[in-house]
Amino acid sequence: MRQVKHLLQGKGDQVFAVEPEQPVLQAIQAMADHHVGALLVMRGSELVGIVSERDYARKVILLGRSSAETPVWQIMSTPVETVTPEHRIEDCMRLCTQRRIRHLPVVDEQRRVVGVVSIGDLVKAVIGEQAEELAQLQRYIAG
Repeated sequence: MRQVKHLLQGKGDQVFAVEPEQPVLQAIQAMADHHVGALLVMRGSELVGIVSERDYARKVILLGRSSAETPVWQIMSTPVETVTPEHRIEDCMRLCTQRRIRHLPVVDEQRRVVGVVSIGDLVKAVIGEQAEELAQLQRYIAG
């Protein structure tokens, strides 16, 4: 089974983040601009939380709060579940399923963020791996 580092090699290591003091409205705009469902919340190079569309819906909209006046730190999810580049993709899928989360920041040995994987990235990787295995089995049977 492939590891997260292999997934990041194909996907890239681009990370989108906001600062904890920024208004939620800026975070939502950044998610829309980058076509992502979550942003890391960073204070400098330190990962302090994650904010998602789900956080926005549940902690701003449903509570009647102002997205222009509410800072991200008030709605972010923390602590953040992270993985390393050496984690296996199937373990990441299990973690997402058990914790009911959709995004996993990837951190190195020094706890620096080196990427983010989503449940969509993980599913795509598993489907690709299964398709390759199926093709190999078909070649074996036909050969």
